[in-house]
Amino acid sequence: MDEDTLSKAADCLKVLAHPVRLDIVQHLLNKEYAVGELAEAVGVRQHVASEHLGLMKKCGFLSSRRDGQKVYYEVSEEHLVSLMDCLRRKFG
Repeated sequence: MDEDTLSKAADCLKVLAHPVRLDIVQHLLNKEYAVGELAEAVGVRQHVASEHLGLMKKCGFLSSRRDGQKVYYEVSEEHLVSLMDCLRRKFG
């Protein structure tokens, strides 16, 4: 990979390098969630969850869809499955 690609990869890995974001990914690997449901599941306020989700969406890890007033998120980057598996094996 060239330097530009490595820099982009590092920036996106930095986005994932947060306990709440990893917890969000862990939940979203099982099913899609509305923002409020996800905030409750990971124990943060809704606006905090929205900020985390926006950062991960910007990196292409997540996608969203609107249904009425609710916004639902799901994992769009299939490689997050193997990344989370690697983390589980390493850290339990």
